[in-house]
Amino acid sequence: VQVVESGGGLVQSGGSLRLSCTASGRIFSNYNMGWYRQAPGTERELVARIDINNRRKYADSVRGRFTISRDNAKNTMYLQMASLKPEDTALYYCNAHWRDYDFWGQGTQVTVSS
Repeated sequence: VQVVESGGGLVQSGGSLRLSCTASGRIFSNYNMGWYRQAPGTERELVARIDINNRRKYADSVRGRFTISRDNAKNTMYLQMASLKPEDTALYYCNAHWRDYDFWGQGTQVTVSS
């Protein structure tokens, strides 16, 4: 299974970005998908996840600002990020979960300047 993130970059505080993640190798609609992030010196944390039934869960720190979605026809998951804050700066990872297996991408950097 190959997991590839894209869409990161540098944005000013209050700005928006959309991250994308493609997962190939098996039937995408069978994956529970999630976005995680890790800032320097911190542990990786869950940002948002969406399961095979489109049920969503968000971290308290991003609820109301971030929206997770998926397009099974395109084998792609998205994270629409709005009202970005400097504390959102991190390496964002995509996770595909299938049965007992977790597949991770290499990450895409999001940097929010104040």
